[in-house]
Amino acid sequence: MHVLAVEHDGFAADRLVGCARRLGCRATPVHSGREALSSFEDSDLILLGLDLPDIDGLDVCRHIRAAGDIPIIAFSTGNSEADRVLGLQAGADDCMGKPYGLRELAARMEALLRRTYPARDGGILQYGALRIDPALRQVAVGLHPLALTRKEFDLLYLLASNPDRVFTREELMARVWQDGAAVARRSSRASRTLDTHVGTLRQKIGTAGSIITVRGVGFRFGFGAAHALAS
Repeated sequence: MHVLAVEHDGFAADRLVGCARRLGCRATPVHSGREALSSFEDSDLILLGLDLPDIDGLDVCRHIRAAGDIPIIAFSTGNSEADRVLGLQAGADDCMGKPYGLRELAARMEALLRRTYPARDGGILQYGALRIDPALRQVAVGLHPLALTRKEFDLLYLLASNPDRVFTREELMARVWQDGAAVARRSSRASRTLDTHVGTLRQKIGTAGSIITVRGVGFRFGFGAAHALAS
């Protein structure tokens, strides 16, 4: 899991990064709203301080929520009920007042991650050297783990767990991005997003796997039936 820690204060950002890493997550600190808006899409969880130097943190939260369903824990500058309610109304899944305890934050992070990324029922998928573990959300080629973003993993797992099926672009956007609005309007931006993720996945998995373009329809995985292994 990749956590984005958004805090204008360096010490506060380091605390968030340390908490995330103790949970076994990768973590990246940023210190402004502009940095957050330019880098949030590859995150699995966002820890968002609402007191930012350049953009209102509530506006940052609204923008991220409008763009998708990445889970957000916000931190209000005050510890009143009204402060926390504003964070929740802006789209945060949880909101904590400052100061907060790291043990409580870690527990809230774990609970939110469990709700957002439940363990999948399927077993490990193995295609030659390519191994996909849905329970741990890990992908490896041979002994080399791959660093996939949240959406890259979801896209690869969906295709690989249905190797004999062609998915239309609309299906992939609806199921991986939960973006019904983009599907309805056949958004060119949504199409570019899908193409970018497919291209990046092809580079990362290399010759160990294949995502095949079906002209005029969509994409399918390039192997035969998967072998379900003990997870």
